[in-house]
Amino acid sequence: MPITDWPAAERPREKLLARGAAALSDAELLAIFLRTGVAGSTAVDLARELLQRFGGLRALLDAGQAQFCGGRGLGTAKYVQLQAVLEMSRRHLGEILRRGSVLGNPNDTCRFLSAHLRDLPHEVFACLFLDNRHRVICFDELFRGTINGASVHPREVVRRALTHNAAAVILAHNHPSGVAEPSQADLALTARLKNALALIDVVVLDHIVVGDGETVSLAERGQV
Repeated sequence: MPITDWPAAERPREKLLARGAAALSDAELLAIFLRTGVAGSTAVDLARELLQRFGGLRALLDAGQAQFCGGRGLGTAKYVQLQAVLEMSRRHLGEILRRGSVLGNPNDTCRFLSAHLRDLPHEVFACLFLDNRHRVICFDELFRGTINGASVHPREVVRRALTHNAAAVILAHNHPSGVAEPSQADLALTARLKNALALIDVVVLDHIVVGDGETVSLAERGQV
């Protein structure tokens, strides 16, 4: 049965308009993106098939061009369209934390850091530098490593803080394993950086660890 013959409350587009995007399943959201199905399958049927083939929405969105275009009903035009949507999403998050904006919502900060660090195959250590009113100065990726870790040098973090004339900083790094739980090495590094930055009157507000779909704030755990 074509989607146009479904009850209005069950059609993905109408459901989104009536209840908001969060009310839709992954398959329904993907069906709206696909717009049409293929012979013998509605857009929702095709979306379910693709999610099963790729192993979920995340894997589908992360697929390279060749793998993505190999899916039934997909092609170069859809790949280009998807990449444009993903980049707009990243830029939207970036504008939330644009230079001069005040960090008033921890969730926005976590979403921003997750969008930048979550999918990297290697560990990256980064800093959000802030002024004395906790307005964003810049976001810097300072150190890159392997899948197991990155060497972080407190002297370089201090130098960057001085260069940006920062008054506060939020530390962040990702765990390519996908598990956001901080290690003892993460806690020790946080303490070292906090002590080093205190010598130049820069406050460490938080250290956020980014995993696969989750983030951990050391400040919320009282570990900063």
